Amino acid sequence: MNTVLRGKDLITLADWSLQEIRTVIDIALEMKRLYALGRYEELLAHRTLFMLFFEQSTRTRNSLEAGMTQLGGHAHDLTPDKMQITHGESPKDTAKVLSRMGDAIAIRNCFHGIGNDYLGRIAEHAEVPVISMQDDLYHPLQALADLMTMEEYFGSHPRGLRVAVSWAYATTHAKPLSVPISQALLFPRFGMDLVIAHPPEFPLPETMIERARAFAETGGGSVALTDSMEEAVSGADVVIPKNWGGFAWFDRFKDDEEHARVMKEHLERHRDWICTREVFAGARRGARIMHALPADRGNEITDELLDSEASIVYDEAENRLHTSKSVLALLMGGRP
Repeated sequence: MNTVLRGKDLITLADWSLQEIRTVIDIALEMKRLYALGRYEELLAHRTLFMLFFEQSTRTRNSLEAGMTQLGGHAHDLTPDKMQITHGESPKDTAKVLSRMGDAIAIRNCFHGIGNDYLGRIAEHAEVPVISMQDDLYHPLQALADLMTMEEYFGSHPRGLRVAVSWAYATTHAKPLSVPISQALLFPRFGMDLVIAHPPEFPLPETMIERARAFAETGGGSVALTDSMEEAVSGADVVIPKNWGGFAWFDRFKDDEEHARVMKEHLERHRDWICTREVFAGARRGARIMHALPADRGNEITDELLDSEASIVYDEAENRLHTSKSVLALLMGGRP
């Protein structure tokens, strides 16, 4: 099995082999054991990670920064206004300069129709690994933590696990599509049976569903769609209620007042899409609740459920640290 990942980009796990993903999870589990013992391996001493955030972050920012510290390196917390990006510096120039000064570039840019393209342009010119901290299409670091958490609770061979990923109502903001897309592209590769629920106005891109089903054929899992949260949750081992925006409903989404108005009208029709105790009662005995956080409490899911014994959201959040450390150590260090 190839475990040499030094210099590799991580923009989507769909471009990584199952062996490569398995390597990340195995090392993350070992790093979690060492973390519990208070032991740290300075695998990235004197290494620098540039973290460029176009949006806010809690788990991603802190897991990567803490991870770099624990590995003996340093992470720069950057925003466009701290750089010349706000003055029009090109992705090529940003990539070339940062490549000369550090060892990896991580970027969060979730603007719909912009983020993934920006990461691609950086990766095209960078001479060091480029890591997606979330864009408009993918959130690989979250998907890795999700997989690790599932394996901790359901075993290292999750084949046959039924996972319900359901759209849910939220008032905070129109959340990106990247978390459910990344889950759809990853879980079926490991043999899981994925059910995605959403109202008609909040679909995931058809191209992504087609790709997820192709992965399911080779991985032994399955992908099903429904317009009912209750149907998706029925018989599920894992329930993930999560809002995402209605960008894919439009033939061509534009970030303007008219599209925002239509999407808000669609949103308000589905206030009843909330994961409650009654909905969750349809899941299998011993089922678990997951969420990438931040959760819109009382809208996506009730406090009662999110704070219940069935919820493993804080284990999921902690695993962002361990999977991030694994990714950083492999891509920035490891064998040449």
